[in-house]
Amino acid sequence: MTTEKLSIWAGGKSPFSIHWGKLYMWIFLVSDAFTFSSLLISYGVLRHKFLEVWPHAYEVFVHFPLFGEKSVPLAYVGLMTFILILSSVTMVLAVEASHRKSKKEILIWLSLTIIGGFFFLGSQAWEWTHFIMGSEQGAIHLIKTPDNKFNGQIAHWTNEDRTAIILPDRTVLSPSQSTPYIANSEKVEGANLEVNEYGPPMFADYFFGVTGFHGFHVFSGVAINIIVLILVWKGSFDKSGNYGIIENIGLYWHFVDLVWVFVFTCFYLV
Repeated sequence: MTTEKLSIWAGGKSPFSIHWGKLYMWIFLVSDAFTFSSLLISYGVLRHKFLEVWPHAYEVFVHFPLFGEKSVPLAYVGLMTFILILSSVTMVLAVEASHRKSKKEILIWLSLTIIGGFFFLGSQAWEWTHFIMGSEQGAIHLIKTPDNKFNGQIAHWTNEDRTAIILPDRTVLSPSQSTPYIANSEKVEGANLEVNEYGPPMFADYFFGVTGFHGFHVFSGVAINIIVLILVWKGSFDKSGNYGIIENIGLYWHFVDLVWVFVFTCFYLV
């Protein structure tokens, strides 16, 4: 076979001048970005539609470990965000160390990244627990039909200025229109996928869905980082000297951190 024929069938040069693993990672991240964008856009649309009764984050996420029932609005989720962003810095340092093939530094920075990921996951579990359990002060009342069955109507009176009822067809009644419904009701604390003390059912649905989906990404990133850490420790890349996989998982980890910035903004700040 001639040299010309060999060059034709050799596959040529990558049009992006990058390794195929990194290219595939970028393709995955772009597709995943579309998924998160769709979720956050739909969340924004529903929030705008039910703006009158949509809960304020500084009234819902007020707990902090060891502070009991003392209200510290958004402090813990702020700490979670800081730790996750800090783990992105340690991942950058791990990637930089991989370029220098410094095995010891890779192990140190990857370990710190994993610790940051575990802290975030543990904090999210703690936050979910408080969100699900609710509080006596923030309870709502679930309206019943005449046959004593729940019909999905919510009387929300956490704050007097936002007292309202959401009917099954999503019609929102004013405080004066809500009065006749309030007599036949039952107290509800906490949150689940059907009803929550914080306001419209969609608030808890999206909170569980979006933060849970992101949490799964963080969990996957931690698991992959642990596997790579073990491989580096065993010297699996010493012979080839190619630590490119660390750069690939670094892209994934930075994406997870960036997505959380948008989730944090939409659910907690706006």
